[in-house]
Amino acid sequence: MKKIFFGLMCVGLLNVSTSCSDFLEEKPKSEMSTGQNFSAPSHAYNAVNALYRKGAPEFYGTGGVYMPTAATLGGYLSGFFDNEYKGQEVVADYSQKLSITSKNIAGTMDGIWDGCYGAISRANTAIKYIDKTPDLQQSEISTLLGEAKFFRAFNYYYLVKFFGDVPLITEPYESSENMYVARTASAEVYALIVKDLKDAVASLPNEAFTNNKHRITKNTAETLLADVYLNMSGFPLQSNQYAAAATAARNVINSGKHKLIENGATPETSAYNVMRTEDNNIEYVYTYESDASISTNSRPQISMPNIAATWGIFKYSITNNAYRPVKQYLNVYDREKDLRIQERQFFHTTYTYEKDGQTITKVFPENASPAPWLWYDESSMLSTGKCGKDLAVYRYAEVLLIAAEAIAQSEGVTAEAVKYLTDVRARAYTTTSRSAIEASLTGLSKEAFVQQVWIERMRELPLEMRIWSDIQRTRMYPKTSDSAPGTVTFVNVVGAVNPWGQTFQTKHLLWPISDNEMQRNPSLVQNPGYEND
Repeated sequence: MKKIFFGLMCVGLLNVSTSCSDFLEEKPKSEMSTGQNFSAPSHAYNAVNALYRKGAPEFYGTGGVYMPTAATLGGYLSGFFDNEYKGQEVVADYSQKLSITSKNIAGTMDGIWDGCYGAISRANTAIKYIDKTPDLQQSEISTLLGEAKFFRAFNYYYLVKFFGDVPLITEPYESSENMYVARTASAEVYALIVKDLKDAVASLPNEAFTNNKHRITKNTAETLLADVYLNMSGFPLQSNQYAAAATAARNVINSGKHKLIENGATPETSAYNVMRTEDNNIEYVYTYESDASISTNSRPQISMPNIAATWGIFKYSITNNAYRPVKQYLNVYDREKDLRIQERQFFHTTYTYEKDGQTITKVFPENASPAPWLWYDESSMLSTGKCGKDLAVYRYAEVLLIAAEAIAQSEGVTAEAVKYLTDVRARAYTTTSRSAIEASLTGLSKEAFVQQVWIERMRELPLEMRIWSDIQRTRMYPKTSDSAPGTVTFVNVVGAVNPWGQTFQTKHLLWPISDNEMQRNPSLVQNPGYEND
């Protein structure tokens, strides 16, 4: 069974009860007290199901054709990604120009802040009342609490990376008291994230995400925990949790529940084209779910340049290459060896179609090329105008890269660390022997090896939107050149110049809290550098 559409998706949270016919639909029906709201098992399930669609998860899955998912914001701030409609979607333009302020992107920051805290409020309510719900089996209570804690952790993780210190709220709002909460130190926020994820790991099923009806599993929680530990080890905390990150990643690897997609015999059946077309592969550790009949996404529309809408062949009236990697990013790939940069793998630069008995090939304009081929969907573009393809949040390839980096940082460049990095690179370097890849990595210094992992993360995860998070935690900015594609050096991000000629300052490592939120909550203090916007 691919999806979790089984009639349980309802709000069912603080002072609201809803009923619905499908996992992705929400139809508020009546006002109820919290006690009434958790008076039957369905209420507890509804409360948790809502968390799959709220806050940080939807930042990876929702968005429009002009401005894609909120998770792309870091790509714009890094300077490595562009949007054809940035004149209209000014947050992309301001991010590239490093001219963001608490006022000029207030609406976007409100969406991040409100979305995450709305989800956290729902999770807090679920966590408090699930085990008080009558007629739930203990196994159900354990699983539902694990899922609720996963999503509370996920939302706090998104907030703390975005804004740094944030208010830490762990109880549902059930009165008007203590409405204005001050910011909590990031270390304390991370402590809750880790605790929640450990609790989730202990209570969730040890299964592959796609074999668990696309519900959160022990391995999903362990993957997020590994990522959290990796980020805690870097800036700003510098807490050195590399050994813990290695343990969590190893647990996923050793579970045997996930593996990499293998390449087929042709470019059209490569692992990356399987990712483009298939939702149920066990490489996916966590995806944001869509369905063409219930909750569609605009991803296919942003797989083509704006001009493609004029060709008269697509079901959509608007297309827009809203997340285009610029050449400085593309230079991270070895164009001769790396399958991922070849046409119709991760990206594409042309499109061929039949019309009026003619075969026509269009070359994309330079300022709109390449576009994300990984997000192209034939059915929705050519037939239905509705896309139900899921979007990957975590893949097993990232687990291997986390393990490689964490092991190298905590134990040195071991054969195990080399193996995990080689696993990911060898899939893409189809004309290079595995032994040659291993030989090139074995014997590297720890610093050199870790930088190879950072480079591989850029190559493997461009459309999981990890680039800015990696810059934040490492404080290093990648530099490439047209003359040496595949070669990357790293410089301190503070003082580095982005592809748009702008220089990063320390303040840019965090986003500003919205001016609107600052006015709403007098207990907040603005992030340094944005106080006088």
